[in-house]
Amino acid sequence: MSEATTSKDQAPQEHEQALADAATDIPVTPAPTANEPPARGSGLALLALLIAVAGAGAGGWGLWQLHGMDAREKQQLSQLQAARNEAQSAAQNLTQVGRTLESRMDQLPSVDELESRHRLLTQLQSGQQLLNQRLETVLGASRQDWRLAEAEHLLRLASLRLSALQDINSATALVQAADEILREQDDPAAFAAREQLAKSLQALRSTHNPDRTGLFLQLGALREQAAQLNAQAPVFSAEGGVLSELAAGDGAVEPTWWQRGLQTLSEYFRIDFNADRNIRPMLAGQSLSQVRLALSLALEQAQWGALHGQSDVYRQALQQAREVLDAHFNSDNPNSRALRVRIDELVEQPIAVTPPDLSLTLNAVQAYIQAKQTARSQQKVDAEPATEAPDDVEAALPEALQ
Repeated sequence: MSEATTSKDQAPQEHEQALADAATDIPVTPAPTANEPPARGSGLALLALLIAVAGAGAGGWGLWQLHGMDAREKQQLSQLQAARNEAQSAAQNLTQVGRTLESRMDQLPSVDELESRHRLLTQLQSGQQLLNQRLETVLGASRQDWRLAEAEHLLRLASLRLSALQDINSATALVQAADEILREQDDPAAFAAREQLAKSLQALRSTHNPDRTGLFLQLGALREQAAQLNAQAPVFSAEGGVLSELAAGDGAVEPTWWQRGLQTLSEYFRIDFNADRNIRPMLAGQSLSQVRLALSLALEQAQWGALHGQSDVYRQALQQAREVLDAHFNSDNPNSRALRVRIDELVEQPIAVTPPDLSLTLNAVQAYIQAKQTARSQQKVDAEPATEAPDDVEAALPEALQ
């Protein structure tokens, strides 16, 4: 740097020195004498002046060129210095990055450690799959146990409905639902239980199922009719009796005085040759209300017997209602006569049901459930040694990850 700067400073000085030497080498023209003409001397002076001006211009141009070269060299030197600084900073960054990579490479596990971790991960995955299978087996077994317990409960409920209410329709639906649950099990061991269920279903479908609800409603309608029943006043079939017949015996256009007298007497006296016929007095007031209440209670008791399948209670209550009608209401009354006819029709309706026995079916289902639970317990005992591997893997994994 210093040598180049020194050479650049010496170049203008040498150039000025050359110009001064050239000026000294120019011959000095002697002053013209009086005998020489003045035109030649002025031409030489002009030539010398031109040469001097040209030399000065050349020197100035050279100085300008030197100045420009100096400025370009300074710019290049500054750029070179900036590039050198950038190269040094890049080298420092590369060194730092290399150190970071080396530290991270040192932190990475070795090949043996990677292989051991890969082996433990494989064992963990296999153990997790085994645990998932065990969980699915346990959940599936629990779900099956719940369903089988539900089937047993449905059979117990069907048996209770038959024994308490003799409800054939509800018992049939419950037994059919239990059969659907056993069908979902898809287990050949359930063949015996399903066979008993099929027999019970056939027995229920072939059992006579009376319309107890219809009988209950019909008896309710009879109760409403009995509450509006009125006793009929006793009337005689022949007005006036024998006296009236004697008064009208002659058939004359105008009745005589004795016929008019007989007609008047027939309104106060009556001669009846059938006096042994029982004529009931007309009920009114509290007596009529009590009779209606007794009839309504008898029909209500018949409703209870029909709804619960109690044939004795049903027929006894209708017989009591029929006796109340015969004792307190005239058979000539159309309302009481229609009520008596309807009671006679309903008393012959069969309401007793002989339900089939579901105990054999319930025992078969319970035996199947017990056999299934025993087989599952034996499978758990056989599978206990195979469950030790997942525990070993879970214990070794934290140590490997550390």
